Amino acid sequence: MSQRVVLFDLFDTLVLFERERMPEVQINGRTVRSTAGHLHRVFQPFAPGVELAAFFDALIGSWKEAERIRDATHREVSAPERFDMVFKRLGLESSMLPPEALEMLLTTHMRELSKAVVCPPHHAAVLTALRNGRRLGVVSNFDYTPTARLILDREGLSGLFETVIVSDEIGWRKPKAVIFETALRRLGVGAEEALFVGDRADIDVAGAQAVGMATAWINRDAAALPEGATAPDFEIRDLKELEAILGD
Repeated sequence: MSQRVVLFDLFDTLVLFERERMPEVQINGRTVRSTAGHLHRVFQPFAPGVELAAFFDALIGSWKEAERIRDATHREVSAPERFDMVFKRLGLESSMLPPEALEMLLTTHMRELSKAVVCPPHHAAVLTALRNGRRLGVVSNFDYTPTARLILDREGLSGLFETVIVSDEIGWRKPKAVIFETALRRLGVGAEEALFVGDRADIDVAGAQAVGMATAWINRDAAALPEGATAPDFEIRDLKELEAILGD
């Protein structure tokens, strides 16, 4: 195909999130995988009266609240905003906490979450080959840009992309048009010149289609296309199939 710009989703497209790599923590006698244990430890000096179980409940509650907002409006709830929700659920005012409390929570969460993300060994080679004569970019739904950039840097991928757009920077999530249009504008290209590659038919494919981009759906599990969805231009199981699609 003729597209010389390829935009990628990040999580579960370029890199894979593996929940079994998340740290384990004991909450009320049961083992859960969560960053809560690490977060509670660094937060305890700022709020010594907050027990682990209460902190975990506030963390999970904030996640559910953030997901409700995202699903209803496609507005991004940034990581700092979500931790503010945690503070409120614990009966704390963020204005009464020193700035380093939030910074330590953000840094710890980023470190532990990034450990659960892996990049398939062949992805770097595939992307390097695709970059020959093409321009690449990333458009990701995620609540904290530094984590996304840390992962790209760690995997040696950052230098392959001309632009990296993360939803917490834009304020809106895919499938909202603005996040796709921001990437196209920064690259100075029209939608018809670009292919979008992602693992979510309802978010990546539908959103890119709505702005006029060609689409490739990474459907690793051979799932059925969601009811009412428009089929992508291409359906693949692995990133390496893009080389044949794009040709020379």
